[in-house]
Amino acid sequence: MFKEFKEFAMKGNLVDMAVAFVMGGAFATLVTAFIQGVFLPLLSPVMGGLDFGSWNYEMVPATLGADGEVLKEAVVVKIGDFISAIISFTIVAFVMFLLIKGMNKMKKKEEAAPPPAPPRQEVLLEEIRNLLAKQSS
Repeated sequence: MFKEFKEFAMKGNLVDMAVAFVMGGAFATLVTAFIQGVFLPLLSPVMGGLDFGSWNYEMVPATLGADGEVLKEAVVVKIGDFISAIISFTIVAFVMFLLIKGMNKMKKKEEAAPPPAPPRQEVLLEEIRNLLAKQSS
């Protein structure tokens, strides 16, 4: 059973897919860092100093004790984080679209290449077949 599992796990497609998942996760992390650290801060002055990170809606305020200690955390909807995630998803989806489009374009070029010439033996056999057909008619 271990040998079968090893053969299954080491198949090229499975290993390629695992590498793709790792690369996709790394790319998503990179895009998130870009959105949070570069894109949104650059967008903020254009939108009048608007900071998406501060967009929160407090549904239930925090409960404080007599000494000011937080007894129960506030229930907050983080709208800004959701908008950032939408922007990150859009960028990742667009990059993946471009990658797939490029791969499909390369496949079409490969398919458009003329088929290789048939082996010499097949050509000779076809010539013999044609000569025999001419002689019999």
